[in-house]
Amino acid sequence: MIKNIIFDIGNVLISFKPAEFLDKMGYPENTKNIILRDIFKSKEWQLIDNGDLSTGEAIDSIASRSPLKRQEIIDIFDLRTNMLQPIARNIKLLPSLKKRGFKLYFLSNFPSDIFDDVFKTFPLFRFFDGGIISARVKASKPDKKIFEILLNKYSLLPSESLFIDDLEPNVKTAESIGMTGIWLYDSVGLAELIENKLTRISLR
Repeated sequence: MIKNIIFDIGNVLISFKPAEFLDKMGYPENTKNIILRDIFKSKEWQLIDNGDLSTGEAIDSIASRSPLKRQEIIDIFDLRTNMLQPIARNIKLLPSLKKRGFKLYFLSNFPSDIFDDVFKTFPLFRFFDGGIISARVKASKPDKKIFEILLNKYSLLPSESLFIDDLEPNVKTAESIGMTGIWLYDSVGLAELIENKLTRISLR
């Protein structure tokens, strides 16, 4: 029986699509590709998520090897919060799930400073019973360590927990430790996917 529903944040509850944002901002294709490569797909980006590197340190490191000017890199980092947009159809599921008695948690790879802004900006977090952000525990998905941190902190059983993420490797890790997983690869149809999983489990 599922008692806990655990949500990733990015592209499950809040959209984060840098390429689309840069297109809307009118960046030339070549510049956009360099930004995506040197910032969003960089080792520094992962280290920020993991809490091993500060934003300032990441900017310095990227600037030392990228054709982008340092100010251009700073400007992109300053735009990170602007790239985040609520996914209303998924957020509206939270209060109804709470009313049905489920405990709700979040488990997300997120820089600490940006999460502070997100937490203040988006009221969706009032529906959660708790959660873990990668930068604050120095562990990131798909490493099972971050899943174990969440389970231990809130005394959750994997067999009673449903985990939702937009990246398949993260879902596979959750399933490998006994959770039920949902791979939400395009951010749509979440309500139906949740109900299908809950129905299947109740029929076992």
